[in-house]
Amino acid sequence: MTDTTTELEELLMQRSLTDAQLQAAATAAPDFRILPDATVIKIGGQSVIDRGRAAVYPLVDEIVAARKAHKLLIGTGAGTRARHLYSIAAGLNLPAGVLSQLGASVADQNAAMLGQLLAKHGISAVDGAGLSAVPLYLAEVNAVIFSGMPPYNLWMRPPAEGVIPPYRTDAGCFLLAEQFGCKAMIFVKDEDGLYTENPKTSKNATFIPKISVDEMIAKKLHDSILEFPMLDLLKSALHIRQVQVVNGLVPGNLTRALAGEHVGTIITAS
Repeated sequence: MTDTTTELEELLMQRSLTDAQLQAAATAAPDFRILPDATVIKIGGQSVIDRGRAAVYPLVDEIVAARKAHKLLIGTGAGTRARHLYSIAAGLNLPAGVLSQLGASVADQNAAMLGQLLAKHGISAVDGAGLSAVPLYLAEVNAVIFSGMPPYNLWMRPPAEGVIPPYRTDAGCFLLAEQFGCKAMIFVKDEDGLYTENPKTSKNATFIPKISVDEMIAKKLHDSILEFPMLDLLKSALHIRQVQVVNGLVPGNLTRALAGEHVGTIITAS
């Protein structure tokens, strides 16, 4: 371990950061999982929170019960209000970075609302520098809420086409799970999982219980239940090598997924 670290330090002092040998040494260096016992849950904005009390209250009860046995990082999506903002901003010819900021403001609002609903249970919403206190929240109450939008803002990578930010709340929640070295990533949506087509618009949609990233790309499932660019993040991840998509409108699905059951769709990195 010491030899590997020494070699990496020497290479960093002497080589370009894109040097192949340096990259190999960095890959070989020991890796540390910060929160290996925690699970990240992404609560969909349009799919769950926008539905209001009927969808959110049962899920809140399930989260409160689940946190007795699980450490939970709960991310929020943006949803319909963000899509409305994207429509206006895109019509004004504003760039992806500005749209990213607008989408983040809605995800922040959803985190604040979910935080208020869970406040009496001691579960708080944090943002920005507050993420450094996540281990303390988990140690005290086993759960914390955060806004799912990655904080790229004006530094958002422009998409190949259009101006809609390619990395939104699905990607933001996944990246947090990966960087903290968490044990699982669960996406809570309003469908039973992934289908061959969008089940909301196609009667021929067939449910897919398990699939790999390469298979999704080969089948061109761009109109999938997850942000398609997030698949590249999953494929290159070190810790989170699969994600699970469950229907949060069905009571008990989240609890079953947290217990390790194959409910919904599992998407694997390879």
